Amino acid sequence: MIDAAQIDHLAALARLQLTPEERLDMQADLGRILGYFELLNEVDVDGVEEMQRPVSLVNVLRDDVPGEAFPRSVVEALAPEMQDGQVRVPRTVEAD
Repeated sequence: MIDAAQIDHLAALARLQLTPEERLDMQADLGRILGYFELLNEVDVDGVEEMQRPVSLVNVLRDDVPGEAFPRSVVEALAPEMQDGQVRVPRTVEAD
């Protein structure tokens, strides 16, 4: 069973701020999910061959061939902002 400390740890990892009611709901939901895994452990799988996928898939990739680069004027026209000859984009990850 999942306890309150584990819920707090998971919430911190996911950067969630849960209310006490949400913590209780999350604890119940995760308990039910883990209960389903316990049911799966009871299934008799003797004689069942392991597999990674139910269908065989093959990736078809093109050769990686270098081509012409965009002219600088096109890149500058498409870029949201340029700084010292480099494309500047908004920060997507915040550091603690």
